Amino acid sequence: MKYYAVLDTNVVVSAMLKWQSVPGEILISTFNGVIVPVLNDEILAEYRTVLSRPKFGLTSEIVESVLAGITENAVFLDAETLDVELPDPKDRVFYEVVMEKRKDEDAYLVTGNIRHFPTKPFIVTPREMMDIILEQTKETE
Repeated sequence: MKYYAVLDTNVVVSAMLKWQSVPGEILISTFNGVIVPVLNDEILAEYRTVLSRPKFGLTSEIVESVLAGITENAVFLDAETLDVELPDPKDRVFYEVVMEKRKDEDAYLVTGNIRHFPTKPFIVTPREMMDIILEQTKETE
């Protein structure tokens, strides 16, 4: 089964800083095709900008390799602007993209900052996303 998900930048960064973590499992599931990333050019640019910050110590080769892995199976789409108030206006694009994808498929927004978004069952933490995947894997066995 495939799961469509918008990955908040904090999940990607956390995965890159510690592969042996739940965000790391999310990114590995993305590379393995279990999670189909949903994004647009603005989200991809934010990933690149944030991952390239010197404080993270990631080489440009590592950043580009990870971005290539994310985009390999990604669904790119443009989302309409929504009238929603969020604590951080930069998070708006993530919410808009997940809402656009949800028009035709179930999709999740995976974030480590759950309080930055409206309380919705499809806005989940990395742990909740992994639990959803594991639960549905058990049901199909």
